[in-house]
Order: sequence, then C-alpha cells, then structure tokens
Amino acid sequence: MVSFDRFTLANGLRVLVHQDNATPMAVVNILYDVGARDENPEQTGFAHLFEHLMFGGSANIPNFDGPSQAAGAQNNAFTSNDITNYYITLPAANIETAFWLESDRMLELAFNEKSLDVQRNVVCEEFKQRYLNQPYGDTWLRLRPMAYHVHPYRWATIGKELAHIEDARMEDVRKFFATYYTPANAYLVVAGNVETANVKELAEKWFGPIPGGGKPKRQLPPEPPQQEARREVVYADVPQHAIYIAFHSPARNDAGYYAVDLITDLLSQGPSSRLYRRLVKDNELFSEINAYQTGSIDPGLLVVEGKPLPNVPMDAAEKAIWEQLEQLCSELIASYELEKVKNKIESTMVFAEMAILEKAMNLAYFELLGDADGFNHETARYLAVTEADIQQHARQLFRKENSSTLIYLANEHAQ
Repeated sequence: MVSFDRFTLANGLRVLVHQDNATPMAVVNILYDVGARDENPEQTGFAHLFEHLMFGGSANIPNFDGPSQAAGAQNNAFTSNDITNYYITLPAANIETAFWLESDRMLELAFNEKSLDVQRNVVCEEFKQRYLNQPYGDTWLRLRPMAYHVHPYRWATIGKELAHIEDARMEDVRKFFATYYTPANAYLVVAGNVETANVKELAEKWFGPIPGGGKPKRQLPPEPPQQEARREVVYADVPQHAIYIAFHSPARNDAGYYAVDLITDLLSQGPSSRLYRRLVKDNELFSEINAYQTGSIDPGLLVVEGKPLPNVPMDAAEKAIWEQLEQLCSELIASYELEKVKNKIESTMVFAEMAILEKAMNLAYFELLGDADGFNHETARYLAVTEADIQQHARQLFRKENSSTLIYLANEHAQ
C-alpha cells in the first residue's frame, strides 16, 4: 500500500504527499489535466508543443536547467492524448528548488518569439524524423483517424499535420497556457524523504499566490459504435510487410479495462504467450507480433500488430491472427494461463510501489481518475478477473465490424 496525505490550496491546486524515509531523494511531480484530446481540431499538437515550451524559461528563471542541475536534479516531461506530466527528482534537502522552478513556470512562462521559434522548430523536426521519415512512422497518423471519426483521439499527440505546428502563433500559445496551465487544473505530488507539514508550507509559499483560474469544462464528442470493418493498404518504403488491427476497447475507468489488459498479456506477453508461441515459434508466420491497449481515459484501442515473414502472404498472416482472436472468443482459457499473466501483473505493480518517481506519477494519475487510493487497489481488480470475463470481453472486442486494419506492403517503388 502507498500511503499519502492530501490537501487543496485556496487556488484549487490539489496536493498529495507520500513520505518515504528510506531514500534521501524526493520527487516533485505536476500533472496538468490537458492532452491532445483538448486541442482545437485546426490547431493540433499544442499540448506537446507546450511540453517543450515549459523548459524555455519563465518570468524569473530564464534558464530552467541551470538551477535544476545546480541542485543535483533530473527533470523531464511527457505528453499523451489525455495528460501532460512534469517531474523533478533531486536530493530531498534541495526540494525547495523544485518548488521554485515549477511554481515560476506555472505563474508565467517567458513568452517570447525566440523561444517559440526554437521549440516550434524542435517539434517540427521531431514530427519529420519520427513520423514522416521513418519506416512505419506514420502508423498512428493513419490508424487513429481510421478508428476514430468523431472523438479527438483521431489525431496523435504530435498533431494531425506539420502545418498546425508551423503556424502556431504567440496569441494562440498564450491562450492555451491561460486555459490549461492553472493551479485549478493541476495535481502536485511530492514523494520521498519529506514531511507533510513542510510540503504544505512550501506549497503555500510558492504556489499559493498564483491565481487559481477555472477548471476548463471538457465537452468531447463521444465516438459512436463502429458498425463496419475499416481498412487501408499502404505501399511504402518499409523493410517488410506489416499489419495493425485496432479494436475499440473500454475506457480507463471502466470495469472491463482490467479484463482487456489481461487479454493483451495472454496474447503477447512473453515467449509463452499465444500469438508468439503459435505464430512466431510454432508455425513461423511472423518475425514479431504484439498486442497492447492504449489505456486512454476515454474509450481507447486494443491493437494487434505484426510483421509477417517474407515468404508469408499477407492474407494468410491476417487470417492466422483472426484465428487466434476467435479462439479466445469461443473457448474458455485454462485457469493456469490466466494465473500466469496475473502473477506478472502483480509483480509489475509491486515494482511500481518501490520507486518514488513511479509512486508520485501513479498517485497523480489516479487522483485525476477520481481517487489516488485507486492505485492501491489495482492489483485486486486484476486478480478479480475470471476466465468467463476474458471470454466475454474478447467477444465484445474481436468483431470484424469493430476493427480497423492498416496494412503496409513493402515496395521498392512505393507510390
């Protein structure tokens, strides 16, 4: 169990404190309730752009990394379709430096054209290198709009198109910051060799004076149930053929999320998993094959992806995948098979309860989902899944009309 204290500042900032005296270190983690799903469809990629801009200096700290390094800290951030998360790990004795750094950039970023130009160019290069000029790099640029026609999950975190980042203007950036980077829209978690009383004092000192702002009202259009199979075939300069099949899956807070997560492990977690054992090892149809779900806050996707061996026709490879999926729908799995993947989940959760950074990020995320204590009950929710639950959710998932299939065909003369 991960223990914590919780309090809220007058400006709406929610603060959680986890005390761990076994380490000399501390983590200051701030989760902002904003991701790519909150963007204007005509201005996508802003949440990710902001992740970069937040390291470009603030009102009183022109160089974020300078004081951070002087305090012996390591910092980083990540953006998803749902959230943006920033963290600093440093010796607990220097924790006030982290409060100073994070509060100053929440208060007021150093908005200037130079910083915007630099970070805009960085993100544009990332877009080109990772998504446009890399084999299979545009997978999610194709797969998301195929699977989602209404919900803003239809674009990737990097954005729908390069032009949206290239055309980002200062007034747009300021508006995005004012809307989402406020105490009322943030979750601060402090973990490590700290005491709640001291954290509360530092939080009041550094974050208390910041105007709270409002909690933005999120009204996202729900994705209607998919009624027919969708498909796209791409001829591209890729090393080998590849197939991606996406199925609409439960939202993160849905009870079915846990059964679906275990289904992905049954299919592709380790060398004894079904897809690996039967399609890679025994029948030698694929060089690699994986299954995973996006774990999105709103209804997400379960994806099966694989690369057939050169001598295997794509239709035969696709048929073999469907045979394995349909078997999950038609036959109850053996209890030992389910027990095996549950044991792996349980060991993973134990590891997540050991590292203070993992604990801090999980407490912030589960608080966003509704209650940080939910993190302490995750293992029990997985262990409660039955063989019948697996079959029920497999039947709901693995239907042709619920599938979106993207196929890459290697072609030296790609169109």
